[in-house]
Amino acid sequence: MTAGAPFDPKIECMDPEARRELQEQRLRGLVDRLLSTDNFQGERLREVGVTRGTDVTLDEIHLLPTISKQDLWDHYPFGLQIAPQEDVVCVHGSSGTGGRPTLVPYTANDVEIWAEVMARALKGAGATERSVIHNAYGYGLFTGGLGVHHGGLRLKATVVPMSGGMTERQIRLIEDLKPDVLCCTPSYALRLAEDLGENSIEVGIFGAEPWTEEMREEIQQRLQIKALDIYGLSEVIGPGVACESLDSEGLLNIAEDHFYPETEDQELIFTTLTKTGMPLLRYRTGDVASLHGPAGRRTLTRMSKLKGRKDDMLVIRGVNVFPTEIEAVVLELASPHYLIVEDRRASTAQLHVAVESTQDIKDTLTNKLKERLGITCQVHVLEPGKLPRTEQGKAQRLARWTQGQAPIDGLT
Repeated sequence: MTAGAPFDPKIECMDPEARRELQEQRLRGLVDRLLSTDNFQGERLREVGVTRGTDVTLDEIHLLPTISKQDLWDHYPFGLQIAPQEDVVCVHGSSGTGGRPTLVPYTANDVEIWAEVMARALKGAGATERSVIHNAYGYGLFTGGLGVHHGGLRLKATVVPMSGGMTERQIRLIEDLKPDVLCCTPSYALRLAEDLGENSIEVGIFGAEPWTEEMREEIQQRLQIKALDIYGLSEVIGPGVACESLDSEGLLNIAEDHFYPETEDQELIFTTLTKTGMPLLRYRTGDVASLHGPAGRRTLTRMSKLKGRKDDMLVIRGVNVFPTEIEAVVLELASPHYLIVEDRRASTAQLHVAVESTQDIKDTLTNKLKERLGITCQVHVLEPGKLPRTEQGKAQRLARWTQGQAPIDGLT
């Protein structure tokens, strides 16, 4: 595995002032594109007095209106699209909260950008043209599988398009094809680790769900690999918006020449500077993270691992709790298979935490959770194998219980 050299040093190691000039130029071009249509975003800009791109600067971007997922739902399916339909080459998206879909049209230009930033992510993780990339992200509307696929092809590596599920076959192909790079969700990496013996994998690029430093250590110990985080969302481009490199010191390099980052009340906001299908100006992601300066050879702004999503934050008896805080405590004592249940059947919410262990850790875990969170959780210790495993897609770590049968047996 190489040291994770930049895929495009001219851009990734660019002088920050020169990059800022490029970002501002691209921002003004985006504003002009939005204003040239009757798009909802163009209307919003005109309402605040913006009539042309030269009216805006990066220093004042925070004064411009934001876009939310609700705006995407309100203009479903393609009300925010500005490219002509004949220029749209594919559609991606996700089911969204409560099953409400979010769909994103991509032009050929958008797919090129996606391939570029994913190639950067793979190269930064140490992949090369000689790499074999085992891609266990799902293929389809979800952007994970095809995002890695586009980037691997751009890098000229060998991509094994395994997709999710069929764990027995995944194990067989890893043993037979000897990949050096594994791409999947962190929860599925742990599922593979249950059946995978000594193997050829050197680095894993894991994303699509928040995961803690404790889970990173668990994956690295079980698989004997370097585990790196990747971040993205379909509304912005998909995976590749940001990714750790081998020299980024645990933070994720943002492809900020394409995606301008901000934070407001800890929430990440991105502006898609170069997208042409459905560009978004100041999109509120709902993801909670912090921004940091560059490290290593790259001069890119970095972001922290996700602390969680604003809509996943639990308010229990006046205390704000992110599921990742519970995970950090659980992994000190139990296996990485757990479920948090927010019990909202009564006026006062309760938190249940179900874990797997062969030892009696109930009292110890209860005390450690109270010390970390400031509240008492109802801990349930189950035998190994009792909690469901993730075969594909994102792991369910949180269940909200408002009525009816409990999410798992044994809760009252």
